[in-house]
Amino acid sequence: MAADLFESLAIEMPPIGPGVEALAPGALLLRGFAASVARELLADLRRVVDRAPFRRMSTPGGLRMSVAMTNCGELGWVSDRRGYRYDPADPDSGLRWPPMPDSFAELARRAAGHAGFAGFAPDACLVNRYAPGARLSLHQDRDERDFGWPIVSVSLGLPAIFQFGGARRSDKARRVPLQHGDVVVWGGPARLKHHGVLALADGEHPLTGRSRVNLTFRKAG
Repeated sequence: MAADLFESLAIEMPPIGPGVEALAPGALLLRGFAASVARELLADLRRVVDRAPFRRMSTPGGLRMSVAMTNCGELGWVSDRRGYRYDPADPDSGLRWPPMPDSFAELARRAAGHAGFAGFAPDACLVNRYAPGARLSLHQDRDERDFGWPIVSVSLGLPAIFQFGGARRSDKARRVPLQHGDVVVWGGPARLKHHGVLALADGEHPLTGRSRVNLTFRKAG
C-alpha cells in the first residue's frame, strides 16, 4: 500500500544533466557530488569512530554481518537477536551515539535538495565500512517511521557495485558502478526499492586504504 501512495506523490525531479543519472523514478545518482568534501567527511568520521568504534553486528538469526558498522546522530541503527531497530544509545557502551558532524548533515541536505527532496534533515547516519569481500544483500530500508523522506547514500574510498532492484526482492536488480564521491538519493516511488552491494573487490585507495566507507543518511524518528 505504501508503494501505491508513493506513486501518487508529485516529486519535483531536477533535469538530468552531466553528472546526474536516473536509476528509477525518484532515484538519482549524483556522480562525484561528495568528492570535494571527502577529506573533511573522513576527518569528521575519525572523531565519530573514536567514540563509537566500528563493529560487525549480528542479524536476528544470529549470523554475523560482513560489513562493519557504526552510527552518529540522534538515532543509530542496530541489529541483534532482538531484531532491527533504531536506538538513541550505542548498545556496546550504553552512551548516546556521537552527534552528527555538521559536514555530514550539510552534504545530506544538499544532495537531497539537488535530487528534488527539499527540507531533508537527517537524524541518523549509518556508517558502513567494507573490507574486500564484504557485501550487503538486497534489502529494503523500512525501519524508519516516515517513508516520505529519502535515503541519501554517500560512497567514499574503493569503488563498488551497487544493486538497485524493485519492490520485491526477487525483482531483477540493476548493477550500478559507484566511485569515490558518488551519492545516490532515492525516495518517493523508489523509497522502498530493494538495494544492496556486491562483494567488494580488493584494491587500495589513497584516503581509505583497502576499504570502502558508505555514509547512509535517514530521517528515522
